[in-house]
Amino acid sequence: MPRERSIPGSRKGSNVAVKDLTEILVAPDSYQVSPEPVLMIAELQGALALCLHDESRGVGGLLHLRFVGGTGRPSDVTDNTLSSVLVVLDRFKRAVVGTSARRDDIQARILAHALPPTDADEPSATLVDLIRADLADGKIACGAQLTRRAEPVRVCFQPFEGRVWISRGERRIG
Repeated sequence: MPRERSIPGSRKGSNVAVKDLTEILVAPDSYQVSPEPVLMIAELQGALALCLHDESRGVGGLLHLRFVGGTGRPSDVTDNTLSSVLVVLDRFKRAVVGTSARRDDIQARILAHALPPTDADEPSATLVDLIRADLADGKIACGAQLTRRAEPVRVCFQPFEGRVWISRGERRIG
């Protein structure tokens, strides 16, 4: 019997039936890219998911990056760490966008999870800010949502259609 779930769509609040989609778990500090109708999942805890979709090519991907600390602030980040993040980000963008010159067909969304703040003296720049600035340099607009809570957040992304949502916990990924 086919598995069917009602998922809130990203367009005009409509519901979309998701039937028999292959689920791909995206591990921390890695990414997946696909032109197929699959469901990419990342469980965020002190991490972010960058969902990138090229509308003209019907390709999308999910980049799952952990924060160095749980707060989302790069307080103990070295230049080497930031360079590594930028290298992975560049590879990910090339895998999704390819050589496409039409940046208006590219949709980007960052969903981030950080633990509640513990220190009022945290730095003001975040990994989210770094990625948004990098995307802006490439003329790619990016929305971002930061959630601060103790419980993990489960992000689901359909790269073929560019739909992204936070799951309401049908099951936990372990």
